[in-house]
Amino acid sequence: MLERALAAGSLTPVFQPLVRLDTLEVVAHEGLSRCAFMPGNFSILDLLDLARLEGRLADVELHAARTICRAFATHPGVGRILVNLSAQAILHDALPPDEVLFALTGSGLDPARITIEVTERDVVESPARLAHALGYLRAHGIRIALDDFGNGHSSFEMWNEIHPDVVKIDRYLIHGLSRSAGRLAIVRALCQVAETLGTDLVAEGVEDPADLRLLRELGIPYAQGFLIGRPIAAPVTEVSDDARKILRTPSVAVPPRPRGPVTQRPTQVRHLLMEAPSVHPRQTNDEVMALFVVHPELHAVAVVKDGHPIGLINRRLVNERMAQPFARELLARKSCTALMNAAPLVCDEHRSLESLADVLRGEDQRYLSDGFIVTSDGKYRGLGTGEALVRRVSELRIDAARHANPLTFLPGNIPTTEHMERLLSGSERFVVVHVDLTDFKPFNDHYGYSRGDEMIRLLSSLLSEHVDPALDFVGHIGGDDFVVLFQSEDWAARCHSVIDAFNSRSPHLFDEVDRVRGGLRGKDRRGMPQFFPFTTVVMGAVQLSPPLPQRAQSIAAFAARAKRQAKRANVGLHVLARVTAPMVTATP
Repeated sequence: MLERALAAGSLTPVFQPLVRLDTLEVVAHEGLSRCAFMPGNFSILDLLDLARLEGRLADVELHAARTICRAFATHPGVGRILVNLSAQAILHDALPPDEVLFALTGSGLDPARITIEVTERDVVESPARLAHALGYLRAHGIRIALDDFGNGHSSFEMWNEIHPDVVKIDRYLIHGLSRSAGRLAIVRALCQVAETLGTDLVAEGVEDPADLRLLRELGIPYAQGFLIGRPIAAPVTEVSDDARKILRTPSVAVPPRPRGPVTQRPTQVRHLLMEAPSVHPRQTNDEVMALFVVHPELHAVAVVKDGHPIGLINRRLVNERMAQPFARELLARKSCTALMNAAPLVCDEHRSLESLADVLRGEDQRYLSDGFIVTSDGKYRGLGTGEALVRRVSELRIDAARHANPLTFLPGNIPTTEHMERLLSGSERFVVVHVDLTDFKPFNDHYGYSRGDEMIRLLSSLLSEHVDPALDFVGHIGGDDFVVLFQSEDWAARCHSVIDAFNSRSPHLFDEVDRVRGGLRGKDRRGMPQFFPFTTVVMGAVQLSPPLPQRAQSIAAFAARAKRQAKRANVGLHVLARVTAPMVTATP
């Protein structure tokens, strides 16, 4: 198979375009190889692995590079060609640098049009030696790219030693970038490194329109992927129609944000696991008491039948019951199930601690003294203490509060203002909507904070559900106040959908007696008795058009004014006329 691959005409070159995102210009192509004679499930990568095993990787890679460059030389005026060569092939003792240079340029191709992509499917033991070997090629005008950065064996050591002209960010970091706050943080860091080291970045594997818009927003200059163009037999001069349409859309990308507590070390229930013995339902309370004597550190013991927990016995409660007159005579020989909690808190070991925040807000607080049972696929694993649970969940919520509203986990004041400033610098039309609830304070005072939080979360979920996450930004700026930054053309219809949905669902948060009378009786801010109807949503909208103002605070003030007018007029949505820079500079 290797001999056939090395024969003339065995490999077919194909070319995939790279586009410059700010001009939509096709500036280069990556040269790839296809081999028609190989079995259907045997790829070019399998061929390279076979060549590596046989010690002939350099021969195959150089043959492929020679074939690609020869074909590309027949297409003048289509930019640069990127050719893949592994570090192992470049450092091969039997392959002198001038032979590599001749393979790339022997067909008459100008070295200034060639970029070598250093692939890293193997560990490079000496990046400094590789940099020295590449220096000969670089001295003749060939540029160097580091391929698949962020996956495989690519490293910052390689980046720093080789000083590549180009770094290609691996598809792992690019695919789903618009939906992953973690990937976004890494790519932003790479942008800073590239700017410091004077390196051009290429985003590989671009397939999602939202990812492409965000790449443009991040300032990454080049992109490659199926959305830009697929590998074909001849180089192209135009970007795909789909990519052109996406990049010409005058919208500012909405970056992804964490949808829960932010922590660099996600914690699961198993991280609070305490291995502890269990008892069987046939065992007596006397045996349980003896177990507590042997294990003084236990706060409770689980009752387990056929590997599955059926209850939890609290040490303190057992001691209190058994200390009562005649308790030992009556209970000592009875089944331990007589003193167990038959409905304990049971958590799978892989459950995230963030998801247990609702448990802390629940009415049943027995877990504080009982702790909880940890299971794996329904089978008993051990116990956890309520103290450890409360402490860790509280730490997570404090951490989350630094980045988002701790109740809804939506972006707070600072990220909302930052995104508004991004929209202002983008010089595009957008709409600012201030969202508020009517008569929320009497509801909160009457039913308590838990019910009030439930109402705020209802509004939060409806706002998030009715926006386009690729265009619109929802911020929770405090209490029952939200701000939505719309780029969607149908923003007004979306607002009315939220208003209708909330107003139809909020009465179900009232008690039955209050639902019948259409509201609740309470006191106004002066302490006077008053009847308050069902809580509804009001919105104040400000439409902005270029030339846009420079101060986000002024726009926020106008939106708050529109919201107050909606409350006074008792309408769901009040819209201010289009606001431009001269109007916003006036004092609200």
